[in-house]
Amino acid sequence: MDKLSYKDAGVDIDAGNSFVEAIKEDVKATFNSNVIGGIGSFAGAYALPKGFKEPVLLGATDGVGTKLKIAIEAKKFDSVGIDLVAMCVNDLICNFAEPLFFLDYYATGKLKTNEAASVVKGIAKGCLEAECALIGGETAEMPGMYSEDDFDLAGFAVGVAEKDELDRVSRVQPNQVLLALPSSGVHSNGYSLVRKLFFDKLQMKLEDEFLGKALVEILLEPTRIYVKEFKANKDKIIALSHITGGGIVENLPRVLPNNIEAIVYKEKIKTLPIFDFIAKYVDEDEMYRTFNMGVGMIWIVEEENVDNIVKNSDAYVIGELKNGQKGVKLI
Repeated sequence: MDKLSYKDAGVDIDAGNSFVEAIKEDVKATFNSNVIGGIGSFAGAYALPKGFKEPVLLGATDGVGTKLKIAIEAKKFDSVGIDLVAMCVNDLICNFAEPLFFLDYYATGKLKTNEAASVVKGIAKGCLEAECALIGGETAEMPGMYSEDDFDLAGFAVGVAEKDELDRVSRVQPNQVLLALPSSGVHSNGYSLVRKLFFDKLQMKLEDEFLGKALVEILLEPTRIYVKEFKANKDKIIALSHITGGGIVENLPRVLPNNIEAIVYKEKIKTLPIFDFIAKYVDEDEMYRTFNMGVGMIWIVEEENVDNIVKNSDAYVIGELKNGQKGVKLI
């Protein structure tokens, strides 16, 4: 009987080594002076930045969801890595943490070096945008668990914050203002519904023209990363909320105390055209519970800071805070 190899079982060690070589330059491009060592160790090392009085490390993890199915079907892999970073670092800044470093996990049925390298290039691009270092990752080739064309992603981000800045909820008061930062598109939530509508109900194809572009370009628009805007306005922000799954109505209350109600004026929201289209087929309440509706992040600020922030960013007013029961009222 012929002896078996790991490759016979569907795992190609040589392909894994080639993949590591292919991504080295993209990964190194994210390094800064706090990164200790290089690529290839068992763990990534990062020096804690100086200048913090009581530094606290925060961690966040997330994935990209079924948006990956569209990327796989379109064989377009250069943007989902940005999504992966965005979903993690945008959560970190909601706890006033500045992202330090990022790690990724890539699992697939069969490692295709070029495709995987394209994904990691996107991750590195996202890390550069988030001003954090990509210090490690893991690639798992798992035949039998995934089909040869499938893969999944998980991301892990670590940031640092001052201990006395962590509690944002206690700083939230009536008469503060809600500022919206626009999303770049659907971001990375609600894609099971998106796919059900466009591909099952409407029988559309990825290459179909939609809103002046190929549908696939609209659907794979990467999630916006808000780290630089946060750092530039950190001293003026009371609290902030990343608008992901659950929409405004479920994410904004996470930064509200029990006696504060958020009033959001729907007519002030700069809804993106894709949401206007989807709304023809989905109830309004479901839209606001599923999608970001064009609002990727909400900042709570004092009224005296509104003009300065709006003048120096693309933020705009969508509501205010009042005394009342904790929650969001859409008017």
